[in-house]
This record gives sequence, C-alpha cells and structure tokens, in this order.
Amino acid sequence: MGTFVKIVIASICVGYVAVKWNRPSFDSESLRGARVLVTGASSGIGEQMAYHYARFGAQIVITARREKVLQQVTEKCLSLGAQKALFISGDMSNESDPDKVVDFALEKLGGLDYLVLNHIGVTRFAMWDGDVDHVRWLMKPNFFSYIQMAWRALPSLEKSKGSMVIVSSMAGKLSNPFTAPYCSTKSALNGFFGALSHELAMKKSNVSTSLITLGLIDTESALNAVRGIITTPAYPATEAALNIIVTGATRQSELYYPWYTYVMNLFKDWYPSLTNHLIQNALNYDP
Repeated sequence: MGTFVKIVIASICVGYVAVKWNRPSFDSESLRGARVLVTGASSGIGEQMAYHYARFGAQIVITARREKVLQQVTEKCLSLGAQKALFISGDMSNESDPDKVVDFALEKLGGLDYLVLNHIGVTRFAMWDGDVDHVRWLMKPNFFSYIQMAWRALPSLEKSKGSMVIVSSMAGKLSNPFTAPYCSTKSALNGFFGALSHELAMKKSNVSTSLITLGLIDTESALNAVRGIITTPAYPATEAALNIIVTGATRQSELYYPWYTYVMNLFKDWYPSLTNHLIQNALNYDP
C-alpha cells in the first residue's frame, strides 16, 4: 500500500507539472492599460496583486476597509508604474458597498477588463462554538458580496471580453477543522461560480471565469490565525499573487497554488481515510 501510494503521488505530481508546462503563455504587455478592480487590496495577497498589476502598467482601482492604508498602497502603485491608481474604501458586509465600489471603478476607469475578487471577512481559527449568527454574517463579505459585484460588473466585462478572477481556498474543496464558518462560505463561492462559468459558456459569453484555490499563504493575518496550531508551511503572497494574475490574464478556468492543493483535491475522493488522517495530523490539538 505504501509503495502504491507513493507511485500514485508521483504520477499526480508529474501530471501537475505537465499541466503547468502546457498552460497558455503569459504576455505581460496584455495588461498594459488594462482596467482592473482588486478587492481586499490593503494587505496580503490583494496588496501584492495591486503591485504586480502596477508593474505591468495597468489602470487600477483598489478597495478594502482601511482608507489610510489604501492611500499608501495606491501611492506605491503609481511609483511602480501604474497608468492610473485609485482607491475607494468599502465594507463588503454592508449591502450597498459592493455596488458602490463597482460603480466607482466603472466611472473612473470607463469600464473593466478584470474583476479580481479577493476580500474576506474576519473569522476565528477555532472549534465552532455554535454561533450561527457569525456564519450568517460571514456569508455577506465572503459570498453574497462576490455574486453582487460579479453581476454588477458583468455587462462591462461582456463589452471588453474581460475576466472575473475569484480567489477562493482549499477550504472550499476540502473541509478543515477550526474553519467551519470559513469553509461554508468558500464552498458556496466555489459552487456558485462553478455553475456560473458553465452558464456563461453555454450562452457563448466572452467573459472568462478563473477560480483560484489557495493553500496557506504567508500573509500576516493568516499566520497570526494559525500560529502554534498548524504545521503546514506557508507559501509567499507575492508569488501567489503573480500566479493569480497570470491565470486571469491567460483566461484559465482554475489555479491550484501551491502544488499540494492539487494533490489533496484529488486524494480526497480516492483515499478519504488517508486524506482525513493528513488533515487532522497537520494540526496541533490536545483535547
């Protein structure tokens, strides 16, 4: 069994490398002048995406809750080469702010080529304590605001043959302990945009949808949440951000980053007992 599992893992890794090798080539010039809205861009992966888009010469609108930090990120984007960089603060748990942010970007940029949805609401990394109200609230920023913004931006993306980039998580494909509310929102996100991508294809829409599956990334918020609990290594936010941008620019339907997220996603159905063992033993927990 041990040898067989090793062979299977090796085969999956070879297949993953082959997929990565054969993916469409990325032309950075395609992003020069591109009109981009990035959410959750005051820190972490969203901030790093804003900087990469700036280096490629894009026109950027960024949003998050903290206005002062957004201003600093915007100034750096301009110094890195963005053709235009603007910000608007918004709370995605507020029902009116998602529309407000998209309308601002459409007005200031004259349309959108890329809608990059990356924001998340704050939640604890802990055993679920029965707080249903928190799960209900978390659905607002992590799910409902995504579909609200996608619908608002879709007419402009249709005109520009644009792309929607949805930043999700391995937690949306593979349930993890200590993340029940977060897993529920990401599962909803994957289900909705997976269905929407089919519908757009059936309607012969020229809008592409890229669904991003991320593992543990070395953002400050993520590392603070799991410190002392999880043993999985964290991967660099700047590299994750670049991979996300390339996936959207080359109109690929999905991205798994880092590599082990792809392997775990396959293993969950093939070897559920082994997958459960790996998940539970990746955490330091003493009842």
